[in-house]
Amino acid sequence: MDINSLQRIAWDNKVLKGYNTTDLPLEFCMLQEKAAAAFTSWRKGTGILGEELADVVLYATSIAEMAGLDLQEAVRTKVDKNAARPD
Repeated sequence: MDINSLQRIAWDNKVLKGYNTTDLPLEFCMLQEKAAAAFTSWRKGTGILGEELADVVLYATSIAEMAGLDLQEAVRTKVDKNAARPD
């Protein structure tokens, strides 16, 4: 699955379920909460780190959609920029 497809699937699910689709600051807060949950899962060894990290990715894709960003292109650009940095 590519990032654009994931972004669309995550967005469609939010719309279908009636989740937040307009409050961008709230979405950033939820992303922060999910990132903290991922850290806690790792630190405590709860065995659900993958699930928590998946939530982080899904919230990031939702933020990108709300902001009108092509996250796949943004990630590609950032990867290229990082690769061009000197060691």
